[in-house]
Amino acid sequence: MSDDSQQLAQQVRDAFEKKTPLSIQGTQSRSFLRYSEHGNKLSTLEHSGIVAYEPTELVITVRAGTSIASVQDTLAEHKQSLAFDPPRFAQSGTIGGTVASGLSGPSRPWMGAVRDHVLGTRIINGKGDIMSFGGQVMKNVAGYDVSRLMCGAFGTLGVILDVSFKVLPIPESSSTLVFEYDAQNAIDHVNEWSAQTVPLNGACWSAGKLYIRLSGTDAGVKTAINTIGGDVYTDNDLLWDELRDQKNSFFNNAGYWRLSLPPATPVLSIEGEWLLDWGGAQRWLKSSEHPDKIRQMTVERGGHAEHWHGKDKNLLRMPLDSIVHRYHKNLKDAFDPAHILNNHALYSDL
Repeated sequence: MSDDSQQLAQQVRDAFEKKTPLSIQGTQSRSFLRYSEHGNKLSTLEHSGIVAYEPTELVITVRAGTSIASVQDTLAEHKQSLAFDPPRFAQSGTIGGTVASGLSGPSRPWMGAVRDHVLGTRIINGKGDIMSFGGQVMKNVAGYDVSRLMCGAFGTLGVILDVSFKVLPIPESSSTLVFEYDAQNAIDHVNEWSAQTVPLNGACWSAGKLYIRLSGTDAGVKTAINTIGGDVYTDNDLLWDELRDQKNSFFNNAGYWRLSLPPATPVLSIEGEWLLDWGGAQRWLKSSEHPDKIRQMTVERGGHAEHWHGKDKNLLRMPLDSIVHRYHKNLKDAFDPAHILNNHALYSDL
């Protein structure tokens, strides 16, 4: 456990004075999600450890370089967890990378995204000033929205030092059911169950099979199983761990699309191999179809598309419209006036 706040702040101050770009790095488990990467390395790995943890208050404060696995292990000792189930991509994935990327696991539609669980942050802005936002209690909303800005900003607004999270008790019972459905039937059934009192905590479709994770009280899970049927899937934890961390056979780093859509959106008429997560709200696709077609069909249905692990970084994220781009630029100018922090990591011109 080490507090490197002052050393990191001094590095940023020196870089600001010299207008030297900095590349903020942890374990690099999410580096493939950067548009580009350049500048002197600023490592947060030594800034690690749990700052404070109050199990009875359901709050934990963690330094950016702390591994996700170690935080989850500590919480598990008190039968608690980070309920948004953060993807690790590598066993060494860190808390800083979790917040910076803004990615959540299979439970996201029902338990909320990472930003919904962030109570407060401490960061270093582009001038080298240490700034604190939010707090360590769930009712404290001062600066709450600023803390949320760090989620998905990829370090372009500040170097994340510490994060306070709301944590939740681990469900009393968890079980996975499997059904043989085509993709459209899977989407229809999950949306039907979501409107009922079924304790859903995961819904994934792949290769003709729908997998449903139920989590809650023993009585609630048993009632749901009796209500919706299906066969019990024995490799419960392995299935969801591999999906969360993209370790199953679908994800082979050869280039695939991540589509974010309203969950009830019908199956898109795009040829390729599909894997549906989040009950249809997050859809993974391997396809030889033209990128313009994939993007256009996604936008027409109220979503957006990203191409991960591809050779053309221009397909990584969809272009921002002029209004949203202006908001991004104004925020960048305010937090990082010299544009030295992870410049061009999120978009080519930000």
